[in-house]
Amino acid sequence: MTGSRCSFSGVATAASSRPPESLAMDLNPVRFIAYSDYLCPWCWNASRRLERLAEEYEGRIEIEWRSYLLRPEKRVARDLERFRKYTESWLRPGAESDAGPFRVWASEEGPPTHSVPPHQVAKAAARVSPAAFRGMHDRLMTAYFAENRDISSFEVLRTLWDAEGFPDEAFEFAYSEEVESLIFREFEEARQLGATGVPAVRRADNDAVIVGAHPESLYRHWIERSLAG
Repeated sequence: MTGSRCSFSGVATAASSRPPESLAMDLNPVRFIAYSDYLCPWCWNASRRLERLAEEYEGRIEIEWRSYLLRPEKRVARDLERFRKYTESWLRPGAESDAGPFRVWASEEGPPTHSVPPHQVAKAAARVSPAAFRGMHDRLMTAYFAENRDISSFEVLRTLWDAEGFPDEAFEFAYSEEVESLIFREFEEARQLGATGVPAVRRADNDAVIVGAHPESLYRHWIERSLAG
């Protein structure tokens, strides 16, 4: 199966409100692993769909977000006007009915130097709590695609972090060797499994990846088959 994608994690779950007799099946929720990059417009659409489904299935599934790096190497002095022209392509994912808000680049920030920094901050937020990860995961994409903020900038990332009220010591963890190593391991894992672009999703118990931002109906069908298992 293929879908729109960008070529070259935290855990999203929802607390259950169902009656106790229906909870036994949730002792071992079906886990999905999603590889994504914060610089990928199609990843935002896929993220919104998968997060809605994580809420809809009330803890019967888990979505674990892992890192993919469209720009693994830092590159400074990129041409802003050329980048601005590139962001006109965001109008295509932005035209989908369930898309997040996209705006052609209108600020004087950026372009982003590479993919690693927003992943570092997302990993640090995951250390605070699953809810903190979910909030930062969405905030990073909103800042980039809707507000045209350079989410590779330390200053921008610090501003976003402080606005969420997260602790200072957790932010420092973002720039540790441990986090950087984890990000690159996840990226290499995705490539070894055949993910030539993102978003890419697989079941945790299966190495086959589905690449592309697919309709929510396809993800739901996959979830239903997995739960019927």
